[in-house]
Amino acid sequence: MSVAQKSYRVLVADDHAVVRSGLKHLLEEQPGVEVCCEATTGVEAVECVKKTKPDMILLDLTMPDMNGLDAARQIREASPNTDILVLSMHYTEEIAREVLRSGARGYMLKSDANTELVTAINRVRRGEQYFTGCLASTMAENFAQTKADGSDDSVIAGTSLTPREAEIIQLLAQGKSNKEAAGVLGVSTRTVESHRNHIMHKMEFESFSDMVRFAIRKNLVEP
Repeated sequence: MSVAQKSYRVLVADDHAVVRSGLKHLLEEQPGVEVCCEATTGVEAVECVKKTKPDMILLDLTMPDMNGLDAARQIREASPNTDILVLSMHYTEEIAREVLRSGARGYMLKSDANTELVTAINRVRRGEQYFTGCLASTMAENFAQTKADGSDDSVIAGTSLTPREAEIIQLLAQGKSNKEAAGVLGVSTRTVESHRNHIMHKMEFESFSDMVRFAIRKNLVEP
C-alpha cells in the first residue's frame, strides 16, 4: 500500500489582502502544496510559525509591528526547519545582503511572483538559494562565495562576530540579564546563554568585563 505524500506547507505573510490572495492562488495551483496559515503583521507571522511549524514562509519585507528582516531572524530561532522566502516591492543589493544575513533562503520581487514563484519555491525546497533577477542572483553567488572563502562577513570589522552575536554583546554590555536580552530578541534564555558562551570562546574573553570593554571599544555601548 502506498503512503500518501506529505503536503509542503506554506505560510503566507503580507499585510495586503490582495497580495495574500494572489500568492495563495498561485500556491494552491501547485500539486502537493498547501497554504497552512496567513499572517498580516510581522509579529503575527512569528506567532503563526511557532504554532504551525510550516515548511516555508513567504514573508513580506515591510509589514506592521515588525519588519520582515527582524521577523525572519525570530523565525529562524523559533523554527530552524522553516525555509524563508522574502518578498519585496523593491530590490537593492544592500537589502539582498541583509536578507541573506537574516537566515532567509531567498529574496523575490512581488512583481516577479507570477513568473518566478514556483521556480523559487522548488529551488528553496532543494536547499538552494533563490534571488530575483540576474543581478541579484549574481550578487548572491558572489556573497556566498565570499563566505565560503572565509572572508570577514562580520558586522564588526576585524572579528568573526555574526549580527546576532553583536546584538547579544550590546544588550549584555548594557546591563541586561540573559532573560532580559532574550525578551528583547524574542528568543529563549537558553539561546542567549548558548550565544554568550560561544562568544566568550570565540573572542577569547576571560571574563564578562572583557566583553564589556570590547563593547565600549567597538562603540556598541557608551562608556
